[in-house]
Amino acid sequence: MSKTGLFLGIEIAGTGTHPASWRRADSAAEDLFTAGYWTSVVSSAEDLGFDAVFLPDSFGIQSGGAAATRGRLDAVAIAARTAPLSTRIGLIPQVPVTHTEPFHVSKAVTALDFASLGRAGWEVTVSTAEAKAFGRKDIQDPVSLWHEADEAVEVVTRLWDSWEDDAEIRDVATGRFIDRDRLHYIDFTGDNFSVKGPSITPRSPQGQPIVTVRADTPESTEVAVRRADLIRVTAPDLPTAAARRTALRAAIAAEGRDPSTVRILLDLPVHLADSADDARAAVRELDRWAEHTEISAAHRPSTASTSAAETTQLRHVGTVGELDELLAEIARSGIADGVVVRPLALQATLRALITHRRTAVAPTTDSASDHPQPNGPATLRDRLDLPRPASRYATTGTVL
Repeated sequence: MSKTGLFLGIEIAGTGTHPASWRRADSAAEDLFTAGYWTSVVSSAEDLGFDAVFLPDSFGIQSGGAAATRGRLDAVAIAARTAPLSTRIGLIPQVPVTHTEPFHVSKAVTALDFASLGRAGWEVTVSTAEAKAFGRKDIQDPVSLWHEADEAVEVVTRLWDSWEDDAEIRDVATGRFIDRDRLHYIDFTGDNFSVKGPSITPRSPQGQPIVTVRADTPESTEVAVRRADLIRVTAPDLPTAAARRTALRAAIAAEGRDPSTVRILLDLPVHLADSADDARAAVRELDRWAEHTEISAAHRPSTASTSAAETTQLRHVGTVGELDELLAEIARSGIADGVVVRPLALQATLRALITHRRTAVAPTTDSASDHPQPNGPATLRDRLDLPRPASRYATTGTVL
């Protein structure tokens, strides 16, 4: 698979993003709730040269038809389990903020950054219809949800900055473990949160792990241009994708941010096979299964909306070679800074990519790009060529 300079991610959504992917004989759905399933797919993604894995999460039950695949493991826990078994690939779990305190999000993602030696990210997401599961507040409208998310990101990033880089002194002679002058209150007061801080964990290897937001609604887009290091977008075609990148960069600049410090990633659903005809036939079969799968009335609307969204979204159903050509066009035209591959059927996509790599007569790109060496970029920020931010409290702010 050719990267041609693009940042390349892969979304690991259970057995795949298609609601009927679990029905394939090769889906490994029976292993979804085992550690081995996730460590295997993350290791495969790393071996294939992907720069990051994106791990979806939600407080809601997944739509689909099989009880065995409608549950969900915690994305941060999955990332933490795979961290010591990987060495290079970025780990970006989703963490919903609607019912999760920013302090807990901050600590969990910081811990992941330490466990992965600087390869952690956080994809911000909200929770829409699961309020009754928590009993703390009513269902919120999109404006309220994303205003709360905006404040949550502000609190989390302030907590990440609340320890300066050299706050740990570990002075055995005096018995001082930390320099209290380098720990800071964040003193945040907003509409949803009032947090004094500081964090209880030191500043992590990246200073601030990578913040990702999907710009798929007006509300989430506003948060993305203000807060995100990575912005994920969808588009029905390549010209629209290019236009969205241009518009986002302009909006980022209007917020007073440097557009060169934000990366725009294009989501690309894919299904790969030995031939384009085989790939199309496999997707038709998935669609037929989805139509005849027993899904409760409560889950039909979400399944229908997901299918409708994917049919209007640019996707690739074909061979690995054709995917290489598409990636090359995206890179050559500056349509996006990277691509997030979203396999309709995860195991089939990984198998096709592995087979293609093994049987390729000659590499299509230089080996340093497709198979980074151990002395390559160490952190996720390094891979994205993004600067490590200094603590905002290093020269100002209230100390303890």
